[in-house]
Amino acid sequence: MDFNEVNQEQIDKWKKIMNRVGIFVGIIVAILILFLIASNWITDYIWMDSLGFSTVFMTVFGSKLMLGVIGFFLYLILTFATLSWIRRSYIGHMDQSQLPSFILSKKISALILLGISIFVGIIGSSMLQGFGWEPALKLLNFATFGETDPYFNMDISFYLFVLPFIKFIINLLLGLAIFYFLLEVGAYSVFNMYRMSRSAQLHMGITLGFIGLLLAGTHILAPYETLLTNQVNIFQESVVHGLSYTDDLINIPKAYVLAGVAVIGTIWMIIALTRGRLKSMAIPVVAYVGLVVVGQLASVVVQNFIVSPNEFAKESPYLQHNLDYTRAAYNLDGIDEQEHPANDSLDEAMVERNALTIDNMRINDARPIKDIYNQKQTFRTYYNYNDVDIDRYWIDGEYQQVFIGARELSMDNLPEQAQTWVNKNLRYTHGYGVAMSHVNEITSQGQPEFMLQNLPPQGVMDITKPQLYFGEQPYPNVIVNSKVDEFDYPTGDANMTTRYDADLGIPLQGLNRILFALNEGSFRMLVSDQITDESQLLATRNIKERVNRIAPFFEYDTDPYIFVREDGSLAWMLDAYLSAERYPYAEPYQNDENYIRNSVKVVIDAYSGEVNYYISDPEDPLLQTYQNMFPELFTEEVPDDIKAHFRYPEQLFTIQASMYGTYHMDNLEVFYNREDTWQFPTEKYFNEDIVMDPYYITMKLPEYDEEEFVLMMPYTPKNRQNMIAWIGVRNDGENYGELFVYRFPKQKNVYGPQQIENRINQDSYISQQLNLWSQGGSEVIRGNLLAVPIEDTVLYVEPIYIESSNATSLPEVKQVIIAYEDHIVMESTFDKALDVMLDILDPNVDVETPGMDDLEEDIDTGDSDESDEGDDPTGPILNAEESLREIADLFDDYQNALSSGDWAKAGEIMAEIESRLGNIE
Repeated sequence: MDFNEVNQEQIDKWKKIMNRVGIFVGIIVAILILFLIASNWITDYIWMDSLGFSTVFMTVFGSKLMLGVIGFFLYLILTFATLSWIRRSYIGHMDQSQLPSFILSKKISALILLGISIFVGIIGSSMLQGFGWEPALKLLNFATFGETDPYFNMDISFYLFVLPFIKFIINLLLGLAIFYFLLEVGAYSVFNMYRMSRSAQLHMGITLGFIGLLLAGTHILAPYETLLTNQVNIFQESVVHGLSYTDDLINIPKAYVLAGVAVIGTIWMIIALTRGRLKSMAIPVVAYVGLVVVGQLASVVVQNFIVSPNEFAKESPYLQHNLDYTRAAYNLDGIDEQEHPANDSLDEAMVERNALTIDNMRINDARPIKDIYNQKQTFRTYYNYNDVDIDRYWIDGEYQQVFIGARELSMDNLPEQAQTWVNKNLRYTHGYGVAMSHVNEITSQGQPEFMLQNLPPQGVMDITKPQLYFGEQPYPNVIVNSKVDEFDYPTGDANMTTRYDADLGIPLQGLNRILFALNEGSFRMLVSDQITDESQLLATRNIKERVNRIAPFFEYDTDPYIFVREDGSLAWMLDAYLSAERYPYAEPYQNDENYIRNSVKVVIDAYSGEVNYYISDPEDPLLQTYQNMFPELFTEEVPDDIKAHFRYPEQLFTIQASMYGTYHMDNLEVFYNREDTWQFPTEKYFNEDIVMDPYYITMKLPEYDEEEFVLMMPYTPKNRQNMIAWIGVRNDGENYGELFVYRFPKQKNVYGPQQIENRINQDSYISQQLNLWSQGGSEVIRGNLLAVPIEDTVLYVEPIYIESSNATSLPEVKQVIIAYEDHIVMESTFDKALDVMLDILDPNVDVETPGMDDLEEDIDTGDSDESDEGDDPTGPILNAEESLREIADLFDDYQNALSSGDWAKAGEIMAEIESRLGNIE
């Protein structure tokens, strides 16, 4: 036997073995890749299923899978067909000696073409499923608005759901057709095949035909697009958002002409290509481009020489549509607008009639109060208040507005030696409880009066489930019910422990443990003997990430807030916004978005992590569309103890109020000229002039008998500072979401917030005191100025915070300013300031507590409050001169204490002064 033959046989044998090994390894690698991809889907499904939202996952996944498959095979088939046609054209046109062997080999070329086509198919699949799944679901499930546009008479749903999907498909196919045509041009340019090969000409002609039809389709849709923009040409915009005069006269006819030219030009080019008249192919291209340019120029001419000289007359019908449809898009068309007389009628009787409004007057601000919560109610470095929010509760039969904040666990603040895997994943799993304080009550040191405080929480209500496993902090995933007891809260030198007793976590049993260990990238999770069959994984514990993972198709408010339910458990409320683009004639509030509703309130149980999507606006067609898409996502029946804490979101209210500042005008000419534009006022906050934010107050509306929780915002005329109106929205019960506006008389000057701020600055006594405190090494902080409507008048309130230069100091409310009419008073408390103001307005009213101004006057003049002997049945005051001298000395000590920033001592001295005055009485 020949030695070379034996070696060849062995080589062939090893080649077969290595080929089989290679195939086997390739299959294993492919399986591992698919497993890793699938494991993410599986873990997502298990997580969604643990919360009861598996159908939501399957609906989204199913639609993505369906579109992905369609996109993959569409791109694969079209790419394979295009490349195969090019190959056949090459073989038919050229001699075989001119072509590489892989093109001539049917098997090899087929594999190459298939590989390229699969790659393009994957790209197409990702594009179609990535961008198209939500428009496709909306198209299949949309609810009608019952409102049509005034030009084409199409329901609003056509513009929001049908038109975007059609455009998406046309643009996708048009891009694909242009890509194939460029590929064909490049391929058939070799040896001038496009001139000599009938196959090449036919191929390019068919592709051109598709391009022409798709281009015509874009022009057919263009007239509908004119209702969605104020752009009349590439250079100019109209005053009208939506269809304008120029659109009606030029742009809509132009679109139909261009559609016809696109079709005719395509036919012309196909005929010219097949007949070899390549130069004549440029004629329809030049004609098409020329018509586009002529159309733009015609639009410019009409806009400049027909519309602009007489714009209001030409645009009036279209302006009315812009006005009406923008109001509808932002839910402003049902606003109840009334006149507010702005009388100077404040008196003792009005204060008594509106006692609940007065008792809930907010003299604390959320920004400085958060610092106080973090210093006084954390107790350990690993606790943190991420935010403090305003809410209202019935406490002991009284309707009270409060601040409330969650004491969350901050893992980053654990000591470095405590940053172990067991501590971070098994032991430190949750925050603990809430703190709550009055909005209108402060201690003698100027700090908030707590209603709920300490560990465990103590106060006006019982907290039955104080553990906060879910919150606003960037919480890592943790494992509960392991062999390690969870830290609950500190008690002196010891720590209390607890066990999680809900069942909404992911059981770490069997395959689950392997899957989630891979998902977490944690080998420790897989092998740790601390994890048992009872252990559960709590994943995605940040509430914003949690709700966004469940329903990423909503927009969410940036400010979730915690509240206490009737059973004493804690829950988070998060507003979900349903927004859309392409509402006809409506002006956008950001980018192209011009429709928004807060139709869903998301509630997350702070202990268990249970999530409920409650419907707050069932009449919203966009919500009804999502209900059709995801019927099991929403809960229609809202428990009363949850509805009691619905707050109209500031973010939505700000958008609506901003739009209403322009779209409140009914007179078209006034609207066109923007003669009566309203804007948000400015105020001085933290010593800076800022645009005022909306604020919640408790008030009694003029036509109602009971106080309610209202979100409001004052208006000032554009570029002026007086107050012209205010807008509000009701928050309680069946009245939730009702918007209303009160206009002040135009012939009467009503001070705006910035004017009040300027008058505070100009008040000699107040400015002197503020400067004095500042010079003493302390920082004077101006709080939020509140304009508070009370019946037919308006009262202004602003707290003054003092913060010493000490690094550990706290901002404290030391003075409260009240402004009314032309009067301004500053006192140590709101009640004192109000008493002084009432005394100024009606000197015959007895004032319970002497004000600072009165006290200074008494000391300077040497007269006491009881100087009128005719009214005093006891006769002359004994030792009056000596008593007044002592009070004067105390007052000097009080001023010195203020100057040195010793607020505790100043408070004690003031209490002594008041005590001595009381003894004189």
